[in-house]
Amino acid sequence: MIRQFSGEETGTQGDMERLQRRERLEHNLADIGMTIMVLSGKGGVGKSTIAANLALGLAANGYRVGLLDMDIHGPSIPRILGIQGHSEGTAEGHMIMPLDYNPNLKVMSIETMLRDRDASLIWRGPMKIRAIKQFLADVLWGKLDYLVIDSPPGTGDEPLTIAQTIEGATALIVTTPQELALADVRKAIDFCHRLDMPILGLVENFSSQICPHCGKPIKVFGQGGGKITAKRYGLRFLGEIPWDDRLLAAEDAGLPMEAENDEKGAMPALHALTQQIIKDRFKSKPEWLNHRVWVGI
Repeated sequence: MIRQFSGEETGTQGDMERLQRRERLEHNLADIGMTIMVLSGKGGVGKSTIAANLALGLAANGYRVGLLDMDIHGPSIPRILGIQGHSEGTAEGHMIMPLDYNPNLKVMSIETMLRDRDASLIWRGPMKIRAIKQFLADVLWGKLDYLVIDSPPGTGDEPLTIAQTIEGATALIVTTPQELALADVRKAIDFCHRLDMPILGLVENFSSQICPHCGKPIKVFGQGGGKITAKRYGLRFLGEIPWDDRLLAAEDAGLPMEAENDEKGAMPALHALTQQIIKDRFKSKPEWLNHRVWVGI
């Protein structure tokens, strides 16, 4: 189903293919209300956890949501959600069907297209760029209120391709409190500014851990780094999410936790983040939320 990732097409055939892809992309984006790319400067900060739970939360609130795992080399979303199925092509063979996680949530990942999910993808930049463009143009999402994109860490091919393909995509940046993570987050913020990508705000993950003995929060990774960074760059600070062993165990088992059944740990903070995203969207709709396709696709 993934076709010709050796690079861009050339000649008349290539021009026709690019035109057809652009038309499919325009059609797809016309049916998507808001695109949120979840970014982090470095790996291991819980970005995929935030993306998955944001998508689940939006879907639980009745919105039609697409969750696109754009981490080509280290996809996590299918395992977090416990997805075992494989994506299939349409009867005509031109489009790819995302997997229905529940009635309101559709999921797409490179891992759902592989026969061996533990096989490595040894791809250079042009192959990754073409794969991402195909995910955007050829996946049959249908009408969506939100498309949540789990981007790999850093500012390389994947987030750059998204930012240059979908004008109007927004960024949600995830960090942990310690300086090592914040140094890379500053690069992610600079990435968004240089590409004129609006930033919804900054989320501090693993802000603390509840001591199992005394019940008090322990600042394992430091304290307040995310809030300080948000203030320094004039960004909204969207909250602190504590370390939650139960949430991590649930992800390993592929059985996401439900926010309404939990009153402590990470879930209330994740629920609050979801509500803030919903509130912001309907407070007003700035001009930059209207999708426009860049000619350079």
